[in-house]
Amino acid sequence: MTMHRLLVAVAGIAIALPGVALPANAQRTVGQPQDTPFKDTSMIKPPPGQKIAIYEFEDLECPACALMHPIVVQAIQHYKIAFVRRDFPLPMHIWSTDAAIWARYLQDKVSPAVAADYRTAVFASQAGIGSKDDMLAFTRRFFQQHGLQMPFVVDPAGELRKEVFADRAVGEKLGVSQTPTLFVCTPREWVLVTDRNQLFQTIDSVESGH
Repeated sequence: MTMHRLLVAVAGIAIALPGVALPANAQRTVGQPQDTPFKDTSMIKPPPGQKIAIYEFEDLECPACALMHPIVVQAIQHYKIAFVRRDFPLPMHIWSTDAAIWARYLQDKVSPAVAADYRTAVFASQAGIGSKDDMLAFTRRFFQQHGLQMPFVVDPAGELRKEVFADRAVGEKLGVSQTPTLFVCTPREWVLVTDRNQLFQTIDSVESGH
C-alpha cells in the first residue's frame, strides 16, 4: 500500500468511528475568512475555569472595532460569558496606542469597570477624534465627567505601554493581520467570527456543541 493510500485509509477509519475524539483546538470561521492563515493558536481559549469566552484583538481607533463593540458588550451581558480583550494598535493609527494606555491606567489604577466605560466612550466618539491632541482632550473630559484626578504623566516608567505591546505580541504570535479579530472559544475549539451579525448565533452554536 502506498503512503497516500495508507493516509486515506487511516482518515477514513477515524471518520467512521464515532468514538474517535476531534483534535484539540478544532477551528472554523463564521463570515468572510481572513486573508492569511493563523500561526500559533494555542492562546485562543477561555480563562481557567470558564467553559466559553469571547476572545478579541481590538484597536480603539479602528472603525470596524467600533461597530463590533456594542454587539460584543450585549453578547457578554446576555450569555454571562467571559471576555478576553487584547489590545492590538495598528501602526497606521496615530492615537490608538495612547487610548489603550489610558484604558490600562484606568483598569490598573481605578477599576476594570471604569476602564470598560472608557473604551466604550472612545468607540462612541471615535469619529470626532482626529489627533493625539483630540485624544488627550477627550480623555480629560472623561476624567472630569467621572470625578477622577487625571495624572500629569500617565505612564512615567512605560509599564502601561509594555502591557499594551505585550498584547500586540500575542496577536503577532497568532498571526493577526486586521482588527477586530474575534473568536468564540472553548478549551477545545475556537470559531473566528468576522460577521458581527452572526456573533449571537455562533455563541448559541458553540454552547450547544454544534
